[in-house]
Amino acid sequence: METPATANGPVPHPAASDGEELERLLAALPPQIRDALQALPDWNTLVEIVLDIGRFPEARLDGRSAALLEREVTGDDLDQVVAAVGAFTADNRAGIARTLHRFSALRNRSGRIVGLTIRRGRALHGTTHVVADIVTSRRNLLLLGPPGVGKTTMLREIARVLANDEDRRVVVVDTSNEIAGDGDIPHAGIGRARRMQVAQPDLQHRVMIEAVENHMPEVVVVDEIGTEAEARAARTIAERGVQLVATAHGQTLENVLLNPLLADLVGGVEAVTLGDEEARRRGTQKTVLERRAPPSFHTLIELHSRDSFVIYTDVDETVDAVLRGLPAPGERRVRLADGRTEREAFNEPPREPERPAVARETAAAPGRRSASGSLQILPFGVGRNRLEQAIVNTGIDARLARELGGADIVMTLRSFYRRRPRLLRDAEARGTPVYVLRSNTVLQMESCLMELVEDGAATGGDTPSRSDSGGPVQRLRLALTKPRK
Repeated sequence: METPATANGPVPHPAASDGEELERLLAALPPQIRDALQALPDWNTLVEIVLDIGRFPEARLDGRSAALLEREVTGDDLDQVVAAVGAFTADNRAGIARTLHRFSALRNRSGRIVGLTIRRGRALHGTTHVVADIVTSRRNLLLLGPPGVGKTTMLREIARVLANDEDRRVVVVDTSNEIAGDGDIPHAGIGRARRMQVAQPDLQHRVMIEAVENHMPEVVVVDEIGTEAEARAARTIAERGVQLVATAHGQTLENVLLNPLLADLVGGVEAVTLGDEEARRRGTQKTVLERRAPPSFHTLIELHSRDSFVIYTDVDETVDAVLRGLPAPGERRVRLADGRTEREAFNEPPREPERPAVARETAAAPGRRSASGSLQILPFGVGRNRLEQAIVNTGIDARLARELGGADIVMTLRSFYRRRPRLLRDAEARGTPVYVLRSNTVLQMESCLMELVEDGAATGGDTPSRSDSGGPVQRLRLALTKPRK
């Protein structure tokens, strides 16, 4: 049901220092490239500049790309930029002190810089007006969305609003100086908030805990929670009564639930076996999914674009609804060009997260013919001969895939999963479910296959294609990859 648009609010606008900071970015560029950029009619909409040796320099503007020169980038061009910004850190990033610009390096095998991505950074005020009531609610807030929709920009503005307008003690945990800019003095975009720099990305979880233990914040702001250790640190902060505002890898709530490393942010998921009577009472299978614990975040916002948001104000209630296949209540908010906000409450079934198109070409297992309706299983660290025997024993219509592109699921061992090899990371990025076995035995494989049969994912020739492979609950049953410790 739609509600009337609210009164006008501030349209997002650059901070007063934006022009001066853009000039400092231009000063770091080689003169020819700088002049070519400024010759473009819309150059002040610059998003980033790409400089790769042996290729034409490219400017990426708001809505289009443009070649800057009719000559290729040389090593001298890159050397001039590197000399202007100084040394790059271990994560191949550098910056200009007290600005938000980011210089990211591509290196060859010997460590020499052969390419640069120069991303313009800017502080925008007014980006939080659409969700002002949520920002000031003192509830833990998680932001999700694809790259480029403004998650970090909004996070920076939230830190400023809470520190300046709400007079809260805010500490920003700043990995790679992404939120508060380069240099020892934080950018004015975070207002009076304090900033703790993180030397290396893999240390972010330690700095999160240190912020709470050493500096008595009321609010901790973190960008890009992406590991299990950071998810545990988020729970620790939440349990200590400190408000946590963060972004995380993923575009939707379902993405987080499907990610075994981050599911704990929204309460985690576990399989529960019901008794016969309880299963009949609920009208469900005996094995159901339940939320494991209270979520670390009370409210979740999905940024679908810079001006479009989907809001779940009670994450625990929403997760419970998703796991039971019930409608998930939420609210859509859209910022109009004149600054008004349109709101629409909804109560709809969980949405399907978008999945990348994947080729379904697979090679048949030895001695078997590939069938279009078969479940394609990619074994990783699992004995192929044993898995073939388990398929024969269970009688399901399944085949072994030779590559990830043609796999419906990946089957691996706990020891391999804990090492997080590239193939398993790629599978999770694609949305391909990963199933973890405790041991490399035929019995374990048969149990896995039978669970797939129970879930309806491996029944004869009726296996659904990747584009209609069931809802979030179905995929969650297949994607419960975190093994018990």
